[in-house]
Amino acid sequence: MPMSLLEEWLTLYLTPNLGPTGCKNLVEWFGSPGKALKASREELRKVKNLRGPLWEHLGRPELRQAATEELRRAERQGMTILCWDDRDYPDWLRHIPNQPVILYLKGDAAVLAEPGISIVGSRAASSYGLRMAETLAGQLARLGITVVSGLAQGIDTAAHRGAMKGGGSTVAVLGCGLDLIYPPENRDLYRAIPAHGALVSEYPLGTRPDAFRFPARNRIISGLSRGVVVVEATGKSGSLITANLALEQGREVFAVPGQADSLKSTGCHKLLQDGAKLVTSIADIIGEFTGNQRNWQTEERMPERAELEVDEQNILEALEHYPRSIDEVIVASGLPPERVSELLLMLEIKGYCEVLPGQQYRTK
Repeated sequence: MPMSLLEEWLTLYLTPNLGPTGCKNLVEWFGSPGKALKASREELRKVKNLRGPLWEHLGRPELRQAATEELRRAERQGMTILCWDDRDYPDWLRHIPNQPVILYLKGDAAVLAEPGISIVGSRAASSYGLRMAETLAGQLARLGITVVSGLAQGIDTAAHRGAMKGGGSTVAVLGCGLDLIYPPENRDLYRAIPAHGALVSEYPLGTRPDAFRFPARNRIISGLSRGVVVVEATGKSGSLITANLALEQGREVFAVPGQADSLKSTGCHKLLQDGAKLVTSIADIIGEFTGNQRNWQTEERMPERAELEVDEQNILEALEHYPRSIDEVIVASGLPPERVSELLLMLEIKGYCEVLPGQQYRTK
């Protein structure tokens, strides 16, 4: 029975030691994956830029069978496999260096048609970083912009959740097979995303989340985006790899500043020193692409503070986005401790501030 074009691509893709670049080289040399699979040893020796001899593996019957079984396994789990020639393959990925030739997808392929905005950052994020990531993602989602990230804990998780809370779409690019949930702590998020966008991976089903796979995964995150926003990153963060890949792909790079002495933001500050665009609100992102610098953040603010009592407004003026202890708020406001406690509780109930562990408070 003749193989489909997708089965031919998968057979090439599952060939040991070939990889995405090798697949592309063979197809470009012979004109199609089918012709590459039928090539003789002598013909294969003439192909340039191939790593090692392939005639021992290429086109083996067991690889063809593996490709057919891979398709069946994907279908059973509600997944789609896109090859490089597929009309649903995202066009922006076609033009990045070392583009993936196979994409496994669970969810809506249509969300990949238009490039989104990536939000990436530290796994061990601070409450400030998590809040910024979720807020920016929610605002982008409400404007109909897809939020792309990597399903990791920390900033990635906040970005995906913010997009879904904002009623928009999100794409999670995995560094393992699409049938594996990694990290396992994000099981619920993994299950929720396909209804709000898509899970994506270039790795065959069953591929373990080995550390070396994640830097390669990052080129897909940036490739699916018009720009990459880094929210909290140390000087050795993997998010900086994503930022560098974005520059190589001609994407915009943005960075959210942190406190000057925050180790969690040293990578972001380095990006800003190197020319990344500073982000304090969604206006800094949208304005870069539209030239429209209207204050998107203002449009989503809480009701006017004029509705609050004078003492409540006084407390809000004493608070900042960075957490402050209740003692600092008492000193800054000049009000009695009992009154400050009462006002903070009221402001929390009304949604103007939030309380953190250790009686730390900040504005929302």
